[in-house]
Amino acid sequence: METKELLKKVRKIEIKTRGLSQHIFSGEYHSAFKGRGMSFSEVRAYQYGDDVRAIDWNVTARTGDPHVKIFEEERELTVMLMVDVSQSAFFGTLKQTKNSLITELCAVLSFSAINNNDKVGVIFFSDKIELFIPPKKGKSHILRIIRELIDFHPISNKTDIDDALQFLNNVLKKRSIVFMLSDFMDEDYEKSLNIASRRHDIIGVNIYDKAEKELPDLGLIRMYDAETNKVAWVDSSNKKMAIQYKANYLKHLDEFNTTFLKSGADTISIATHESYVNALLNFFKKR
Repeated sequence: METKELLKKVRKIEIKTRGLSQHIFSGEYHSAFKGRGMSFSEVRAYQYGDDVRAIDWNVTARTGDPHVKIFEEERELTVMLMVDVSQSAFFGTLKQTKNSLITELCAVLSFSAINNNDKVGVIFFSDKIELFIPPKKGKSHILRIIRELIDFHPISNKTDIDDALQFLNNVLKKRSIVFMLSDFMDEDYEKSLNIASRRHDIIGVNIYDKAEKELPDLGLIRMYDAETNKVAWVDSSNKKMAIQYKANYLKHLDEFNTTFLKSGADTISIATHESYVNALLNFFKKR
C-alpha cells in the first residue's frame, strides 16, 4: 500500500476509534480493569477505625504517636493484543472482513488503554509469531500499531493458537490484560491457555462472519479454504446441508466458550456485520 493511502486509512481509523475510546469507553475501561496491586502512598496519624496491621512502627517510635501506612491501587497496566493474521482472518461477506473489524477493535482498546496511562503491545500470529511489538505508551506507538494492522502481510496462511500462547507465556513476565482476537479455527491449545490464564487476565474475542454461521442459499457454490488451499463444491440450497453447516459452527462456538470458561478466561463474540460498540460496552459492564 502506498504511504499516502496508508496514512489516510490510519487517520480515518484514529478519528473514529479515538473518539469512541474518549467519549464512550473511557469510564467503562477504567472500571473493568483494576490495578495489579497496592503501592505505598503516605504515612498519616492513626485514626479511630484504622487497621492496626497498617501501623508504621518506625514512625510511631520516632514521633511517639501512632501512625499508619496508606496504600493506593496501582493503576498502570499492560495490555497485550494477540492478533490472528492467518488467511481465515481476511474473510468477509457483508460489511467488512474479520481483519478490518479486528483492526478497529485493537485501535479502540489501544486508545482506551493509553487514555488510562497503560502500556500496549501486540503479537501478530499465524502458525508462527509474525511480529512482536513490545508494550509501550504514547500516541505515536498506537499509530504504529494501527499502521501494522492495516498493511501487514503475514508469511504463513495457517493458524497455531497454542504456539502463540506459548510465546506469550515466555515473553510476558508481568501480569497483563491480554485480548486474543481470532476466529479460533484451531484446536489443542487448552494447556497453554490454562497456563496463560493463571498469569494474565485473558479475554478471547471471537470474530466471525455471518456466512460462517449460516450458509447462504446461492445454489451450487465453490468453497475455498485459504489456509489449506482446499476447494470443495457445495450445494447451498440443500436444507440438510445448511442445517449441518450451522450445527458445525455452533459446536465450534460452544467449544471456544467452554475452553475459555474452564481456564477462567472471559469471552466476547462479535460478527463482522454488527456494531462492536454494544458488545464492548456490555463486556466492560459485566466485568
